[in-house]
Amino acid sequence: MKPSSHLFNFFLLLFAWNISFAQAPDSTFVYYQKLNNLESRLPTYKDNDNILRLKILQLAQINKSRKKYHAGPVKLDILASRVANKMCEEAALNKYLGHWNMKGEKPYHRYAFAGGLDHVSENAASSTCNEKQVFADREEVYSEQMLKLHQEFMAERAPDDGHKQNCIAKDHNFVGIGVYRDDKEFRYYEEFLDRYYEFLEIPSTGLIKQEILIKLKPESGKYFYYLVAYREDIKPMSPSKITSHKHYDDFSSESAMILTPWELDAFRKKDGEYEIPLTFKRQGYYYVNIFQSDKEIKAPVKYDTKGKIQASGIVIELK
Repeated sequence: MKPSSHLFNFFLLLFAWNISFAQAPDSTFVYYQKLNNLESRLPTYKDNDNILRLKILQLAQINKSRKKYHAGPVKLDILASRVANKMCEEAALNKYLGHWNMKGEKPYHRYAFAGGLDHVSENAASSTCNEKQVFADREEVYSEQMLKLHQEFMAERAPDDGHKQNCIAKDHNFVGIGVYRDDKEFRYYEEFLDRYYEFLEIPSTGLIKQEILIKLKPESGKYFYYLVAYREDIKPMSPSKITSHKHYDDFSSESAMILTPWELDAFRKKDGEYEIPLTFKRQGYYYVNIFQSDKEIKAPVKYDTKGKIQASGIVIELK
C-alpha cells in the first residue's frame, strides 16, 4: 500500500506541477530569457528556451518548498545554472555523482572560475532513467526528474537532511539549476547563492609576497565583520573517488589569513567601500570568505560569525 500511495502522490504532484507551468506568466519567461541571452560566459552550457521554461517552473517549486519553511524566495541565476549544467554533463558522461569535478574543483572553485564572486552552496543528485524515459522527449524526462529529485531533497529527515537544510536556508537569495541526461544517466544540481555584496575590483590571480587589493561593499548600512582566506591545492580526482566523497567542506585545512572586525574597519572608506590588502606567501588557490554584520566594530571585542551572512566566494590563484 505504501509504495502505491507514494507513486500516486508523486504523479498527482507532477500533474499539478505541469498545470502550474502552463499558467506561468509570460513576463517571467521574458525576464529570464533576456538575462539568458545577455550572459556571455560559458556559452556552450546555455539553456535553450524550452529548458529555461522548465527551470523557471522548477524555481517555483523550490520557492514553494522555501515558503513552507518561512524562507524567502530565490531568483534564478543564469551563470550559476550554466556552471551547474557543465557539472551535470561531466558527472553523467563519466557516471559519477559528487561535489568535485574531475579536475578536483569544489563548487566554489567552479563558480569562481566562471566569473562568480558570491557564496555558493551546492546540492547534487542523480537518477537512472527507465526504458520508457530513455526513448521519451528530453524535456519530458527533465521535468519528471527535476521534480522527483528536488522532492527527495525535501523528504530528508534530520540528522541526514543536509540537502533539505540547504534548500531552505534563509540567507540564500538566488539559485542556479543544472540538468543533463546521457541515455539512462540523469544529473540534477542546485547551486544556492548568497548575493549581498557589490564587488568593485577582485583580481583572479596574483603573485606570492606581493600585495593584492580587493575592493567591495557590503549591503547599505552594513559592515564587514570577519575575513578568512583558506589556501588549498587543486588536484585531479577519479570518478570513483568523487563518488566516494559524499560531502565537501566549505573551507580547507589551511587558514592563511584572518582579519577581525576591528582590523577590517581600518579599511573602510567614507562611502562604505572597503579596500582590503591581501598578501600570501605560498603558491596555490585562496578562498576568501567575508562576513557582514549590522554593527560597526572599531575596538577588540569577543566576536562570533554565527548568524552573520557570508556572501563572498572569491577565489584567487597565487603564482
